[in-house]
Amino acid sequence: MNSSDNYYYINIFNDALVNAYKYIVPIIYILTNIENLLCILIFSKKTWRKNVCVFYFQIYLFSNTCYINSTVLGTIFTYGYNINLQNSNIILCKLFYYVAYVFAILSPTILILASIDRLLISSQNIDTRLYSSKRLAYFSISLSTCFWIIFNFHILIKVGIYELYPSVYLCYYDRSKSYRDFVSYYLAIVNICFCLIMIILCIFSFKNIRHIKIVRHRQRNQIRSMTKKDFQLLRCLFAHGIAYVFFRIGINMYFGYEAITRDVIRTPFHQTIDIFLNNFLSLLFNISYSISFFIYIIISKAFRHDLKRMIYKMFGRDLIPIRDVELNVVSCTVISPN
Repeated sequence: MNSSDNYYYINIFNDALVNAYKYIVPIIYILTNIENLLCILIFSKKTWRKNVCVFYFQIYLFSNTCYINSTVLGTIFTYGYNINLQNSNIILCKLFYYVAYVFAILSPTILILASIDRLLISSQNIDTRLYSSKRLAYFSISLSTCFWIIFNFHILIKVGIYELYPSVYLCYYDRSKSYRDFVSYYLAIVNICFCLIMIILCIFSFKNIRHIKIVRHRQRNQIRSMTKKDFQLLRCLFAHGIAYVFFRIGINMYFGYEAITRDVIRTPFHQTIDIFLNNFLSLLFNISYSISFFIYIIISKAFRHDLKRMIYKMFGRDLIPIRDVELNVVSCTVISPN
């Protein structure tokens, strides 16, 4: 491949990247804000607030909204419109990376905590199910948030503005190879561990459900039991885990590749390919923060019903309530292994 061909393909990749962040990502950004707001409003209703898993979902949606309104919005300006405010202000530079790291890791952490809650509530042991409570949710979320805020404090120290060429500055990590390798391996390991933990917890939860039988409301005789809404939320949680793995596996592989091949000398064409792959996989990574609404509306019948009711009210009409046991509390009994 000659130099003219390289120049041609470099322009194609650069134009594709700019157009994606200039036209596609802003649409995703706007829709995600609207979708998350609708989800939060629906989950704020009295029929949903009592559910501990819904509380986790509310915090998860809030964390996602913070991420897209800071990190994703920043990438739109940077790659779509070539507005690089972080390259000229050290405070914005450090906050841009720090906020991205905190919320990018906090969101899957909340999903893991929600998975633990579903594992508790699906247990055959009544005493174990009692541990599923908002008090535990408040404590675990607060502890996790404080941990990641402190653990990622190294970003505020190591990220800075560096001069690449005369009068050309870039907000980036410390130039030392050891720190950049640490960041690459740290992100890859954390995301892979999160994927495995969420899948394992969801599998154990579904395994518990195999021993549960749905019965009528009047036959309920246990202190705390699962409802069909709980089953729907568990499926939503499992879908979140699958989406997390699907949209993040690419960027995890790239982090490992980047750390291994950091010392390899690259041509301008290969550098452009690497930049394109990094930003394209990062785009897929960001999409994982934008699919919660579709997961809830596809899987949860109760969510779809409340969404219809909200839309009807917007147009001054009332939706006839669905008196279905799937939307009411339904109890469960444990099937004897015999």
